[in-house]
Amino acid sequence: MKLHILGIAGTFMGGVAALAHELGHEVAGSDANIYPPMSTQLEALGIALAQGYSPQNIAPDTDVVVVGNALSRGNPAVEHVLDARMHYTSGAQWLAEQVLPGRTTLAVAGTHGKTTTTSMLAWILEVAGRDPGFLVGGVPENFGVSARRGSGIEFVVEADEYDTAFFDKRSKFVHYRPQVAILNNLEYDHADIFPDVAAIQRQFHHLVRTVPGNGRLIVNGQDARLREVLAMGCWTPVERFAMDGDAQWTQRAITADGSQFAVLHRDVEVGVVRWDLLGAHNVMNALAAIAAAYAVGVEPSVAIAALASFRSVKRRLEVLGAARGITVYDDFAHHPTAIRTTLAGLRARVGDARIVVAMEPRSNSMRLGAHAHEIAPSLDAADAVVFLRRAELPWDADKVIADLRGEGVAAPSVDALLDELRARTRAGDHVVFMSNGGFEGAPRRFLAALRG
Repeated sequence: MKLHILGIAGTFMGGVAALAHELGHEVAGSDANIYPPMSTQLEALGIALAQGYSPQNIAPDTDVVVVGNALSRGNPAVEHVLDARMHYTSGAQWLAEQVLPGRTTLAVAGTHGKTTTTSMLAWILEVAGRDPGFLVGGVPENFGVSARRGSGIEFVVEADEYDTAFFDKRSKFVHYRPQVAILNNLEYDHADIFPDVAAIQRQFHHLVRTVPGNGRLIVNGQDARLREVLAMGCWTPVERFAMDGDAQWTQRAITADGSQFAVLHRDVEVGVVRWDLLGAHNVMNALAAIAAAYAVGVEPSVAIAALASFRSVKRRLEVLGAARGITVYDDFAHHPTAIRTTLAGLRARVGDARIVVAMEPRSNSMRLGAHAHEIAPSLDAADAVVFLRRAELPWDADKVIADLRGEGVAAPSVDALLDELRARTRAGDHVVFMSNGGFEGAPRRFLAALRG
């Protein structure tokens, strides 16, 4: 079958492309913005990529067009598909129909930590000899690809609450019908499609409704909004995870930075995780992954041993390198909570060393200003922030900069931001680039300038 994927460079759609290619389909695609890591993965697979959404990019003999949720009516490629009466579907629906039937699906949902937790769970199953399939919204370092079919019965999918397509406004995750679902956390996000938290909670409850009675829900026991979701109705056994308190899965901290902690199952210590990851948020992600793996028969001792060799996902506080005594990180920052927890983990690791953040408010919610009042507090662990204030940013960044605990400055372009960083950084600094987009290659450009 011949597929054309619209929005192919997105992390989810790039994974769909990889799976379709592995299944033997002829795959091509187009996107407005093509950048790593998806562009690298797709090019390695030999998948033809076209820049932009010209109708000429779609071959007339295409059997099915898979439409990403970033595209809407008025897009020239979408209008062409409709006018030409071409067969089209969404990425989530294609996955549900072509990959998931006959599999034991494990879905990982939540405002934060989906990509990392999905990667952890897939790696645990891999080390346990299960050869799982997976689709991750990023590139896990242990696998080097964002998606694969796998020969085992389990398929692990990052379950996004964002809408499915211009013709299907349900959340993607309602398509997956998982046997095991992780509900990692729930906060307000996606301000472009959800009016309030209650609307997101309703979608999470739609997911809860699809998990069978002989399945399992793995739920963050510290999250009040998830408790409200379950109160809407729950027909599946629930296991909770938490840093401490009344939950089946908890932990005992050994180091302050989260790099070592004991895992407790029903108050009995079952092992100690020692790994390279940082922060309480990753401890919680690990507890969720261990609990989900246990739900399909993997012993905690096996899961804990697997996490010792777990390598994180690209662009999750990824160390790009160091030069002139400055360490450079690339982080996929999309929400103030994720920013705060990531920087807190780094602070615990580096002590009194300076942390300098280069910040691009790029997610739809952040660009719309939905989180403007939370941005400055989320950056409290940083000593200095260079804030990319593009001309089209529709809200006042000056107040955010004025409210920063550390030093703050705005830059109108990426070039100006890099100039500011070069002027302000010194040996011993940790420079973290935070954006959920390509950032015009800024992290690697900065590192190359240091090395040059």
